[in-house]
Amino acid sequence: MDKRCFLTQRGPKAIGPYSTAVIHGGVCYLSGMIPVDPATGKLAAADVEGQARQVFENMKTVMEELGLSLAHILKTTVFLTDLANFGAVNGIYGTYFGPDYPARSCVEVSALPMGALVEVEAVASME
Repeated sequence: MDKRCFLTQRGPKAIGPYSTAVIHGGVCYLSGMIPVDPATGKLAAADVEGQARQVFENMKTVMEELGLSLAHILKTTVFLTDLANFGAVNGIYGTYFGPDYPARSCVEVSALPMGALVEVEAVASME
């Protein structure tokens, strides 16, 4: 098996026993990113817009560490604690992805780690 585990050096550190990403068979599985400021280890903002921006900046940082960009992302799953925030997050999402947008799912969850309002995981091509 050619599984390779990756731990970020510039992005937010894992808050549990998991890898930032796992690479296998030319595919990168990026763990869920919450809006943690890598410099402080704390949530970057109280509002969903600020949190969404931090999540996508964290994803961008990790992808760059892997020698990739957000354009390599094939599929995302967005987790929101309130689907009423979908429009705000969707608008910010559109500024980070496209025009060839990845496939996406979005679900409401009862809670996220550290009290975050949004979390996003992704699957990316290593090519």
